[in-house]
Amino acid sequence: MKIRITLALLAALTLSACVPKAPPPVDKDTIITSEVNGVTLNHRAGVQAPKEFKPINEEYRSLYSASVMDRPGYGGDIITYLDNAAPFYALGEVEGGWLAISAIRDGNLIGYVKGNAGVLKDKHRATVLKDRRVRRTSKPATTAPAPKKKNCVDAGDGTACKDTGTSTWIL
Repeated sequence: MKIRITLALLAALTLSACVPKAPPPVDKDTIITSEVNGVTLNHRAGVQAPKEFKPINEEYRSLYSASVMDRPGYGGDIITYLDNAAPFYALGEVEGGWLAISAIRDGNLIGYVKGNAGVLKDKHRATVLKDRRVRRTSKPATTAPAPKKKNCVDAGDGTACKDTGTSTWIL
C-alpha cells in the first residue's frame, strides 16, 4: 500500500512539472518593446507607443515645469512632472510636435512632453536669458495728482456738491 501511494505521488509530481507555466499577466508596469519607423522602443505597457517617430537622441533641459503624458497629446494621463530646468533625453519627435523622452541616454521611453517644453542642453542658458523680461524702472512722480473736479451748484441758502466717488449730493 505504501508503495502504491508513493508511486502515485511520484507520478503526480512528475506530471505537474510538465505543465507549462502561464506567462505573467501584463500590467501597466511591464516593459514591452515596440518598433516604430524602424526604431525599437522599450517602454512600460502603460505608455502608448507613438505612431510616427523621428530620432533625436540629444540631452535637453526643460524650460518650465511640464507634465509627462502617457501618449502624445493632452488626451492622455499624466505620469509624472518635469521640474523647471530638469535634464532629460529626447529620444525622438513624435506626432503633433511632442517629444518622446527618457531619463537616461538610450534608456526606456518614460512618456511624452510638448516640443516647446524643452531645449537642447547647450542652448538652455541662452534661451532663458533671451526670454527674461526687461526690468522697467519706475519714474519718480514729478507732478502732484490733479485735484478732483467738484460738481457744485447753488442751492438757495448754500451750495450742494456731488461726490464723484459715490455719486451722492452733499449739502
